[in-house]
Amino acid sequence: MKKKKLNLRDITTEEHSGEHTHNDGHNHTSPEELSKFRTYLPAIFSFVMLIVGIAIDYFDAFPFFKGWVRIIWYVVAYIPVGFPVIREGWNSIRNGDFFTEFLLMSIATLGAFAIGEYPEGVAVMLFYAVGELFQNAAVNRAKGNIKALLDVRPNEALVYRDEDYVSVNPETVEIGEKIQVRVGEKVPLDGILLSEKGSFNTAALTGESKPDTIAKGDKVFAGSINLDGVIEIETTKEFKDSSIARILDMVQNATARKSKTELFIRKFARIYTPIVVFLAIGLTFLPYFFVENYVFEDWLYRALIFLVISCPCALVISIPLGYFGGLGAASRNGILFKGASFLDAMTKVNTVVMDKTGTVTKGVFKIKEVVVKNQAFSEAEFMQYLMAMEEQSTHPIAKAILEYKAKGADFDANEVSEIAGKGLKGTVNKKTVLVGNKALITANSIEVSKETSDIVESIVMVSIDGKFAGYVTIADELKEDAHQAIEQIRKSGISKIIMLSGDKDSITQQVSKELGIDWAKGGLLPEDKLNEVEELKKQLDTQVAFIGDGINDAPVLAASDVGIAMGGLGSDVAIETADVIIQTDQPSKIARAIKIGRSTRRIVWQNIGLAFGVKIIVLILGAGGLATMWEAVFADVGVALLAILNAVRLQKMKWD
Repeated sequence: MKKKKLNLRDITTEEHSGEHTHNDGHNHTSPEELSKFRTYLPAIFSFVMLIVGIAIDYFDAFPFFKGWVRIIWYVVAYIPVGFPVIREGWNSIRNGDFFTEFLLMSIATLGAFAIGEYPEGVAVMLFYAVGELFQNAAVNRAKGNIKALLDVRPNEALVYRDEDYVSVNPETVEIGEKIQVRVGEKVPLDGILLSEKGSFNTAALTGESKPDTIAKGDKVFAGSINLDGVIEIETTKEFKDSSIARILDMVQNATARKSKTELFIRKFARIYTPIVVFLAIGLTFLPYFFVENYVFEDWLYRALIFLVISCPCALVISIPLGYFGGLGAASRNGILFKGASFLDAMTKVNTVVMDKTGTVTKGVFKIKEVVVKNQAFSEAEFMQYLMAMEEQSTHPIAKAILEYKAKGADFDANEVSEIAGKGLKGTVNKKTVLVGNKALITANSIEVSKETSDIVESIVMVSIDGKFAGYVTIADELKEDAHQAIEQIRKSGISKIIMLSGDKDSITQQVSKELGIDWAKGGLLPEDKLNEVEELKKQLDTQVAFIGDGINDAPVLAASDVGIAMGGLGSDVAIETADVIIQTDQPSKIARAIKIGRSTRRIVWQNIGLAFGVKIIVLILGAGGLATMWEAVFADVGVALLAILNAVRLQKMKWD
C-alpha cells in the first residue's frame, strides 16, 4: 500500500467533518496521551501535595500535622520533582562537572528543609521542574510534528526472476538484474534504461524543475519518479551505492558536524553556582573571625536564607518560558523551530543561501509567453493548433500548455506520431503541424526566429504547413511572495543573499536577477552545494542560513548554521534534517522567523536582567540579616511572576 506523504499541516491541525455520535462507554486513551500524562504526573503530584500541605498549615485544621508527620508529608511532595534533579547533580559530580544548576537547586532546596521551610523547598524545586517541562514540551512538540527520521528510500523493487516480476527488498537486488518501475513509482536502484524512452521527475535529486526525458541506454538514478509508462531498467549499482543512499549518507555526516547549542543557564551555572556556594560557606564561617558573640546557628541560618534567595527560580522558569513563547508564536505563524537554540541561532544569521526550485518557485510548469510569428494566425488560433497536438501527449509540459484557455471551438489532431527526443508531427484542420524543440523544426528545413537562441526557459516551437508559426516559453513560476521575501530579508538586516540551484545556470541566473539576489550559481550537484556553503562558513563572522526543499538540499541543510526547509511541499528528508520548517511554503516567512527569534532573545535577556537585578539586591539584604525567609520567597516568586508575564507578551506580538 502506498504511504501518504507526511504533511506538517495534516499533523498540526486536525479537521473533523460531520457529526461524531459514537460512544461505547470506553476510554480510548492513546499510548501517546498516557506517555504525556506520565511525564507531567510527578509535577502534578508534588503540586497537589504542596497545596494541601500549605492549606493544612494555614488553617491548622489537623492538630496531628506537626513534627515528623509534617516533615514526611513535604518530603513525599519533594521526592517526585527533587529526586531526578539530585540524581542529575550527583551524576554530574561523578563525571567531574561539580558546579551545575542541579547542584545549586539541590543545595538551595535541601537548605530550605534544613531550616524548617519545607513548603519553600518543595515550591522552589516544583518551579524548576515545571520550567524544565515547558522547555521539553516545546522541543517535543517540534519533534512530534516532524516525527522520527523519515526514510524516503524505496522499500521495494520489482525484479525479473524465474520469468516473472516479483517484489523484493531493494537491498537484495544484484548488479545486472532487470527491474520494472510503474508510473508514479520511485526508481529503487541506479541503472540504465532498457525501454525505448522514459520521463522522470528528478527534482528531489538534482533540483532540476524540468522533467528529465531520456532514451534507451541512458542512466537512471535511484529516487527519480517515473512519470510516463511502465519502464524496465538494468541495475548498475547495489542499493547501498545508489544515488539516494549516498545523499542520505551525506546528511548523516553533515549532521555529525553540527554542534549543539548549550542552554544559556547551564553555561551561566558554571560561574554562578560556585560563587553562590562559596559565598554561603563564607557567610557561615568567616564572621567567626570578625564578629563578637559569634553564634554558628545564626550565621548558618543566614547562609541558608542566602542560598534560598540565590535559587535561580526566576531564571529557570522565565528562560524556558521565553523560548516556549517564541516557539509558540512562530508555530502560529506557520514556522516550526525544532528547539529553543535555533531561535537564538536565527538572530546571528547574516548570510542567507537559498535553493530555487520549490523554495522561491512553485516547482510546476506554467506558460510564460506566447509568441506568434505567422500573422495569418491569431494567438487564440495558434494556441488551438498547439493544444490539439499536445492533447495527444502525457508530458508535463503538454499539461501546462493545455491549461491555456483559448477562445473558439477546439481543433482535432489526426495522424499524430511522436519523433523520439524532438516532438510531435500530425495533421490539424488538414494542415501539417510540427510541435517540439528546435531540432525538430530545423530538421524539416524550416527557419526559426533568431531570438529563440537567447531564450533560457523551456521552449515549444510550432510550424504549420512548413512555415514557422511561433513558439511558447514554459517556465517554473515564481511564488507569489518571492519578491516580498527577498525585500523583507534585506530589511531584516541580512547583508548577503545567495542562490544555489541544481537547475540550469542560465535559468538560475535569470531568476536571481529578477529577484535582485546578490549572487547565484546553477547546475550544482548536492556535494557542490555543500562545498559552496562550507566555503562561506570559513569566512570570518559569517553565519549561514540555507533554505531548501528537496532531498538534494538535505546535506547542506544539515551543514549550515541554520537549515530552513519548505515544509508544505518539501521532501521528508529535508524536513527532518532542517532546524526550521516553513510549514506554509512561503519564503516571506523567513524574515518573520528572524524577527521572532530577535524578539524572543530580547525578552529572554530582559528577564535575565530583571532576575539578576532583584537577586543581587535581596542577596545583599539576606547576607546582612535584613531579609527573612518569607521576604526571600516573595522576592523570588514575584520576580518569577514578572518574568512569566513578560514572556507571555510574545504570544500577543505581531510581526509584519
